[in-house]
Amino acid sequence: MAAGFRRGNRQRTPKLEGRGELESLEREGPFKEWLGMPDLYRYHLIVDGEAYSYQTEDSEVPVEVGDKVVFRYKETRAGKWVDRRSLGKAIDPADYQ
Repeated sequence: MAAGFRRGNRQRTPKLEGRGELESLEREGPFKEWLGMPDLYRYHLIVDGEAYSYQTEDSEVPVEVGDKVVFRYKETRAGKWVDRRSLGKAIDPADYQ
């Protein structure tokens, strides 16, 4: 296969990375998308003044308001969606000196 990954004729859009201070965190749910699927929770996050949505099966997330966070996301017509299992605390190497 030629350089770069291709699916059909389309080139995959690269993931965007978000980083900053978590200013707000609100949870909705649980939701059942279809029979037999686990409950889903939808979180609305504000990171450095930007709004993001995050959907997961977890009723709790590993971050709190005030944490420095890092994550991958994609932009859609419905807004900015954080990738599953990509949301976490940002580690500052200076904290470990």
